[in-house]
Amino acid sequence: METKLLARIGAVVFVAIAITMTVIEMSRSRQAPADQSRLAEATAPTDDPLRVELRRCQLLGAAGGSDTDCLRAWAENRRRFLAPATPPARVADGATAEGN
Repeated sequence: METKLLARIGAVVFVAIAITMTVIEMSRSRQAPADQSRLAEATAPTDDPLRVELRRCQLLGAAGGSDTDCLRAWAENRRRFLAPATPPARVADGATAEGN
């Protein structure tokens, strides 16, 4: 009879700890990681005008879906991403890769 009682007490303690950990995690502030990512974006060099435009569109949120500049930037980004890779130069017939 005592083993069942110990098992029940153990289960209750486990559930209580799990609930406590969940409450602590949910009450944490989520601002710290967002601030760090914005700091990283601010310090990163932005030489690519497409990247600058994509960031602007990201900040627009849902309104970016109707902005013509954003639509153009997303189309260009898709074109760059999905562009086929250029094949390596072919070796002439009868020639070897070492140049013999």
